[in-house]
Amino acid sequence: MEEGKEAPCSRTERKALEKAKIQQRENERSVFKAVTRILKKAEADRSEEEAAVLLRHQDTVEELCRRQDRRTVLKRKQEEVFDEEGKLRKKVSQLAEAVRLARHLVVYTGAGISTAASIPDYRGPNGVWTQLQKGRAISSSDLSNAEPTLTHMCIKMLHKEKLLQHVVSQNCDGLHLRSGLPRHALSELHGNMFIEVCTLCSPVREYVRLFDVTERTSLHRHGTGRSCSHCGGDLGDTIVHFGERGTLEQPLNWKGAAEAAKMADVIVCLGSSLKVLKKYACLWSMNRPASKRPKLYIVNLQWTPKDDLATLKMNGKCDDVMRLLMEELNISVPVYDKAEDPIFRLATPLTPDQEDSHTRKLIASPAGQEGGSADTGGPTDDAGVHGGWFGRGYSKGRKKKKKKAA
Repeated sequence: MEEGKEAPCSRTERKALEKAKIQQRENERSVFKAVTRILKKAEADRSEEEAAVLLRHQDTVEELCRRQDRRTVLKRKQEEVFDEEGKLRKKVSQLAEAVRLARHLVVYTGAGISTAASIPDYRGPNGVWTQLQKGRAISSSDLSNAEPTLTHMCIKMLHKEKLLQHVVSQNCDGLHLRSGLPRHALSELHGNMFIEVCTLCSPVREYVRLFDVTERTSLHRHGTGRSCSHCGGDLGDTIVHFGERGTLEQPLNWKGAAEAAKMADVIVCLGSSLKVLKKYACLWSMNRPASKRPKLYIVNLQWTPKDDLATLKMNGKCDDVMRLLMEELNISVPVYDKAEDPIFRLATPLTPDQEDSHTRKLIASPAGQEGGSADTGGPTDDAGVHGGWFGRGYSKGRKKKKKKAA
């Protein structure tokens, strides 16, 4: 046997080592439980023996304290904070001044601008991710009833008045498009639930529908079950799920988003946790010196990872802030009018053989308008409908693969 090399352990020795490791883990668990129980007591209520246990296991005490600190910070970040009305008005006045002086204003939007349309957000107290992480079911939402909110209409008017140059949205609900915001001024980074595409056609062929096309889709499963009327290729949705990378030019429009961010001198973030957007480096100009980056204004009820970099953080609901902003700017905001919704003009009717290809409720057409139909297009779920881009689709994609039997 070569010098310096130990002889392999015998089976008995290996079993003894494994047993010792198991015993050590059990002891550590017992210590953690005991220390945790003692720390829950007020210091005055601890016995001398308990105080001695804490002294003996200082490392465990410090680790448990660190864990508690992390939980406290996380809880604080998840809490919704509201600015008092007078304070919010002052902040909105500052925002209005920034909007007036901006040479190139860009708005980034998240799920928080659509909650007024009864579409769940993601990371709020009742958000989709929050509920799923707690093991709770997602409340039903009939997305066909959703219409552009006051915030959507304000954004459209800011663009119409040439105060806003571009909108970068994480939302898949299509409400920016339905508000009348021109497509060239919009980047829907995570797709649009009303659009399906044929990638075999060149250029990629779009089909805008009057229903949620994501019924059968989920993470890494994008086929809608319909075919292109031009080449016969399979149609797919445009949704970019968490963990995927979107490559479509439209409706994602990454080129427009990147160019807008490069030119921006003011960025307003509305209703976004920014936990996903912060990862898109091209949107933040972080390669520039701090003094040459766009001024950042954030409207959100919860903490965001960009708060420390913001010129101003407004803790208020998006509709409330935007209503005050438009008053400051003296711009009237029209109420959403379904008769002027561009989706009815852009929509491609289904071919006769596709009529039964979905069970989603159609967006009801305006009274007296030809073309669209208020028919449901098939049976619907009375309790509400989930889009394949959140909730049910998320669950499908997250199902764990069953381990193969040995």
